[in-house]
Amino acid sequence: MAAPHAAFFATRHEFKRQMPGRIVGVSKDSRGRPALRLALGTREQHIRREKATSNICTAQALLANMASLYACYHGPAGLKQIALRIRSLTGILAAGLQRLGLEVSPAPRFDTLKIGLGEDGAQRILKIAEAHQFNLRVIDAHTLGISLDETTNPAEVNTLFRIFNADKIPDFAVSDLAGEAGVPAAQDGDRTSTYLQHAVFQQNHSETDMLRYIKRLESRDLSLTASMIPLGSCTMKLNAAAEMFPVSWPEFGRIHPFAPLRQTRGYQHLFEQLEQWLCEITGFAGISLQPNAGSQGEYAGLLVIRAYHQSLGQAQRHICLIPTSAHGTNPASAVMAGMTVVAVGCDTNGNIDLSDLRSKALMYESSLSCLMITYPSTHGVFEETIREICDIIHSHGGQVYMDGANMNAQVGLTSPGHIGADVCHLNLHKTFCIPHGGGGPGVGPIGVAGHLVEFLPGHNVINLGGENPIGAVSAAPWGSASILTISWMYIALMGGEGLTEATRYAILTANYVSKRLEKHFPTLYRSRGLVAHECILDLRAFKNVTAEDVAKRLMDYGFHAPTLSWPVAGTLMVEPTESESKTELDRFCDAMIAIHAEMTAVESGAVDAKNNLLKNAPHTADQIANDSWNRPYTREQAAFPVPGLHDYKFWPHVGRIDNVFGDRNPVCSCAGMENYSG
Repeated sequence: MAAPHAAFFATRHEFKRQMPGRIVGVSKDSRGRPALRLALGTREQHIRREKATSNICTAQALLANMASLYACYHGPAGLKQIALRIRSLTGILAAGLQRLGLEVSPAPRFDTLKIGLGEDGAQRILKIAEAHQFNLRVIDAHTLGISLDETTNPAEVNTLFRIFNADKIPDFAVSDLAGEAGVPAAQDGDRTSTYLQHAVFQQNHSETDMLRYIKRLESRDLSLTASMIPLGSCTMKLNAAAEMFPVSWPEFGRIHPFAPLRQTRGYQHLFEQLEQWLCEITGFAGISLQPNAGSQGEYAGLLVIRAYHQSLGQAQRHICLIPTSAHGTNPASAVMAGMTVVAVGCDTNGNIDLSDLRSKALMYESSLSCLMITYPSTHGVFEETIREICDIIHSHGGQVYMDGANMNAQVGLTSPGHIGADVCHLNLHKTFCIPHGGGGPGVGPIGVAGHLVEFLPGHNVINLGGENPIGAVSAAPWGSASILTISWMYIALMGGEGLTEATRYAILTANYVSKRLEKHFPTLYRSRGLVAHECILDLRAFKNVTAEDVAKRLMDYGFHAPTLSWPVAGTLMVEPTESESKTELDRFCDAMIAIHAEMTAVESGAVDAKNNLLKNAPHTADQIANDSWNRPYTREQAAFPVPGLHDYKFWPHVGRIDNVFGDRNPVCSCAGMENYSG
């Protein structure tokens, strides 16, 4: 219940491009220095739509960082010492339990024991353990399991001896057994090879050094503390500190995922309230909080649809219609759920082509499973025919799956249930304020209409879900449970009126940016002259300057780039969110207008087409300070293109990255460039 949780896996070199998600690889920048980047991964296959094989968009990156920093702080020697201590305490526990006449699983062992207790002995010990505030794992009626970790102390092991001695203090303690089992003997399978040999694991072992190392890493990130992050379809909004305080409260953060429900009644109340609120917001009859990310929510929602068709004896329904304006992970999710993807075209205004939709719904009528649609669409507009679209699918026996990535434009104004959708996932890490910078943690619960409630995800440890659940889609019953407190706080603090006002303001800010920039960068798609909560700026008229050049140059102005060349190549998708003031919106627009002037100078031939402010961006501090500056523009133009940057300047840490080199060398190591050849 106290998730989120991270997991890792490795693969052979030849399979690296089939890995889900993204690989952090080493490239080089314009100075020839090492530059870490997200290398090509199969998540990016969503560009190829029906050939996609991975839908990972939000991983547990925050947790992965915590795990890696844990390894950095302790280093290989520290981790080995921790492991030896755990094995030592486990050996002492085993020796003590054997003294009590109990059957204990034999060596080799590390941190886990299996204890045999005779007929119905498990329930008797469980009651005693709970009285001492210990939870043990039930294997069967006469067997219990215990796992120790680095937080376990000798006093707790002594309490375990008492628990297994019928709640009587035995005539021995941990200190008496230390000589008997305190030094772990070598076991078959013990590792003898070296590990964690990179320099980063050999230093920073004091708290002060670790503090400075983490701060240095933080200083390289452009976050909301520095400027707006206008990534389209990502909703990088303010995550208020008040919303995140409860995450650190032990009453939430230290609950085990499988703790008995009678011990977690407060958490159950929070889940129930959050589910109720999300049902009201979406117009659905049921919610499952289990999926850990939007991608997992997509997968779970499609499995619910598949189970529904199967319950009607229509297992042949496998066709998933997906408009080209849908969210990028949709095709991969459909493929993973065993469906066949068929694309539906869009018209020149970015809306779904109704004639093409009707034609394909009729063509595949007997095998139509569902339509996956994003609303507002990833083209940044509200589909005016959305209800008619849903009716077409329903009339041919299909279900409508709505991608909830853009719920930030719906909350309080409309809802998936009102529109006619049957299933929708919600990115709590977008619309409902759970931070997701860097890729996670995320939460992607699904809401379903009444006829699908019985198929909501279940769990084999905690009884939850519908009457005919699809099974678990996450290891923990309520997914990333501990961070659900953030969304609960956000909704409770905002209330219905506040949530609706936030939606209105999100739409207003996007239209303001679109309008201010229309003479310089026209918005690609509009509906009745307006956009939804994001706008696509069209840069395709420029021939010598690319959208990537603009994205890199924005770093010199102190801004994170918008979404680059997606869903349309040669464009920038901007989502300002409701969190940004007019002052910050104007600062962004002023930067874009200034960059437009730089682009025009390149296009007109007034400056060199290859050696200019845009092609050389971003400009790092050491480049600006270099004595051998020989570029056809001044340092001031490069680093301080607008006056406000003299008051505060975010300096990019690396120069322009060599993307081709990076794609050819998607290595998973952070060693220096000298170890790789181009």
